[in-house]
Amino acid sequence: MKLSVSGLNSFYGPAHILFDVALEVGDGEVVALLGRNGAGKSTTFRSIVGLVPQRTGHIVFEGEDVSDRPTYDIVRRGLGYVPEDRRVFTELTVEENFAVGYQPPRKGAPTWTPEKLFTLFPNLGEMRRRLGGRMSGGEQQMLTIGRTLMGNPSLVLLDEPSEGLAPKIVEQMADAILAMKREGLSILLSEQNLHFARLISDRAYIIEKGRIRFGGTMAELEANPQIRDAYLAV
Repeated sequence: MKLSVSGLNSFYGPAHILFDVALEVGDGEVVALLGRNGAGKSTTFRSIVGLVPQRTGHIVFEGEDVSDRPTYDIVRRGLGYVPEDRRVFTELTVEENFAVGYQPPRKGAPTWTPEKLFTLFPNLGEMRRRLGGRMSGGEQQMLTIGRTLMGNPSLVLLDEPSEGLAPKIVEQMADAILAMKREGLSILLSEQNLHFARLISDRAYIIEKGRIRFGGTMAELEANPQIRDAYLAV
């Protein structure tokens, strides 16, 4: 198992946000964490990478318990994180953003280079010297994913990769995620867009008010309209 989370409770001050969250991601698997706005998806991701200091539970990455490890150590072990708000370096070019994210290749993880990323995201290949602050939202999303992949992770957390993107860019993003999977990358993504998740995911979890309400294959979720209506319908 690439990632195993169990009994995860997280707090922001006195507010209890996550309640005994448990999920798993296997080798080379794409797993979706689905839920409405405010359900706890981003807090789950931030907790996994150690950005929520008030948390309890167990986070096991590649067989090692990283629950008490600082964020920089978790990332150095090969767990990549693409935040919802992108956080590109606006005064650096595409190529310079990639250089910032570089880590050496690691055993058991796909190896990425700028040229390989320009194949994955052709839009970026046409603007390799453009500043990050002079790019569209979709281009910045591609850039921050590419910067994370330059760290040669074995698993990536993608927080809302399709949010706010034009339909054409959403299609490109789905194709890129499937290409990452073919390379052997494990992916955990958070999504509100069930259609997008259907295109790329092997399994799904649904989170609502900080609690996991469903876990199973996409086919099992498709066969359960009551669950979809209860926790995903707007």
